[in-house]
Amino acid sequence: MPEYKTIVSNRKAFHDYEILDKVEAGLVLTGSEIKSIRAGRVNLGDAFAKPERGELWLMNMHISPYPQAGIYNHEPYRPRKLLLHRSQVEDLAAQASQKGLTLVPLRLYIKDHHAKMEIGIARGRRQYDKRNVVAKREADRDMRRALQHAARGR
Repeated sequence: MPEYKTIVSNRKAFHDYEILDKVEAGLVLTGSEIKSIRAGRVNLGDAFAKPERGELWLMNMHISPYPQAGIYNHEPYRPRKLLLHRSQVEDLAAQASQKGLTLVPLRLYIKDHHAKMEIGIARGRRQYDKRNVVAKREADRDMRRALQHAARGR
């Protein structure tokens, strides 16, 4: 059974986008980057994936410099290559080229000692859609509470 340790989750993506599909991808990282990731010093806030010349690149993900790396440290915002099969890259690039769809990182985790990124094919939500989603979530929560309260009262 593979061991998962979620390092960071992109909660903003789940709020701002409707996730249509998810794909797991590996990352090409340097030594100081993986050390910072394991320490949890990562931010996915404004990150996105971009297809370029048959490859998929992760842009704007911030990995803080590792203090002990000294002069061998990495650039915090450098583009990082995502590792996928060629057919997956072509499929994601075709979907991302459709109007209104984008590729957003959903979470970064460690699986069997390797850093993995979950990429989502997403469609942006309008402001009123976001309000509807929040209202529905709160209504469901209130309904569950009422049912639990009624079940305890018997």
